[in-house]
Amino acid sequence: MTRLEFHSVLVGLLGAPDVYFQPPSSIRMKYPCIVYSRDGRDERFADDSLYNKKQRYSVTVIDSNPDSLIPEKVGDLSMSSFSKHFVVENLNHNIYSVYI
Repeated sequence: MTRLEFHSVLVGLLGAPDVYFQPPSSIRMKYPCIVYSRDGRDERFADDSLYNKKQRYSVTVIDSNPDSLIPEKVGDLSMSSFSKHFVVENLNHNIYSVYI
């Protein structure tokens, strides 16, 4: 899956276009939203050769509703794992690591 295909999946989960890839600090986000960025890569080797690689993204769901169902949808993605939750200025941040 390409990053743009992944972006489309996230837009579908959110049900709105407010999905941001590595947004600059000057952008004004609408909530609820999803913010994501590249976070690493999982590489598997055998016989001194790379045979499998998966790009890892940090995906943050930001919502004022603490009972939002959006984080659950992100958590249900294949190769997704919950990292942490925190609150800043009454906005709930749920962070996931997702491999594509």
